[in-house]
Amino acid sequence: MRVVFFGSPDYALPTLRSLLAHADIEIVAVVTQPPRPRGRNGTPEPTPVGALAAEVGITTFTPERIRRDTTAMIAALHPDVGVLAASGHLLPTHMLEAFPHGVLNVHASLLPRHRGASPVAAAILDGDAEAGASIMVVVRELDAGPVVSRVTTAIDPLDTAGTLTDRIAVLGAREMLEVLPGWVAGSRTAEPQDETQTSYAPKLAKPDGVIDWSRDAESLWRQVRAFEPWPLATTSYAGSTLTIHEAWPLSLTSSEPPGTVIASDQLLDAAVHGERSAVAVVICGSGALALLNVQRAGKRALDIEEYVRGDRGFVGARLGA
Repeated sequence: MRVVFFGSPDYALPTLRSLLAHADIEIVAVVTQPPRPRGRNGTPEPTPVGALAAEVGITTFTPERIRRDTTAMIAALHPDVGVLAASGHLLPTHMLEAFPHGVLNVHASLLPRHRGASPVAAAILDGDAEAGASIMVVVRELDAGPVVSRVTTAIDPLDTAGTLTDRIAVLGAREMLEVLPGWVAGSRTAEPQDETQTSYAPKLAKPDGVIDWSRDAESLWRQVRAFEPWPLATTSYAGSTLTIHEAWPLSLTSSEPPGTVIASDQLLDAAVHGERSAVAVVICGSGALALLNVQRAGKRALDIEEYVRGDRGFVGARLGA
């Protein structure tokens, strides 16, 4: 089976590695985003997929956009099927038509729920009980193609977008390897998505992470988890930015205005946190958010116990004021 792989970030690596390890699959080319400046020196570096492709010696294309010249070079390789996992490219019709068996995508949601660029964050933000990966046929409309298979995983109370994405990437890679041979052989079929059940997860930006303390503690807790590791949940404090990496919601009431930090010795959920108690709690529009790991701009991330010991003025301050 001759496969062209489309992918760019770490999320795509488990699928690419699974395909490379399969004896009956030949990766004839990889299409990935071009190298981007990274680090303090701004040196262009390949995507994670591009780096792996170079390591194993696969022909690699790095176009900004898929144009007819790229399609012509791909078609000349006589591929059977394309496999896509977060490539960052929009595949035009002429590229899709280059594959006798189309292109299958490992999308990180249970389609038709959470189409779009940030499905894992959306699943956490919306309080979904489970997430997963869908193996879908790529069509011109965004994430709207028929679905061949889905695989699910429960969302743990401590899951962040980072941990959940990593788990979905592995599950999706396994499912793709299970589905692909039957799809090419014609023994697997796809079902259209229910358009009445669609939801969209737009691309996230840095301002999305700014916390509004007038909201309820439960939704802010989900925001902290959904935006870790990007774009991060942040708030203003003492003229700089405070990033909240980990938190926990409490059903605590107070007459203090939202954003006020108070001291607390309330125990957290024992099933999740053992005997740990809240040290610094932020009053929300409803309930309160126990801070567990925070980071001042330019400093390293600290567990809240250590942070409070080094910042005596933190308790009593008002965040986001």
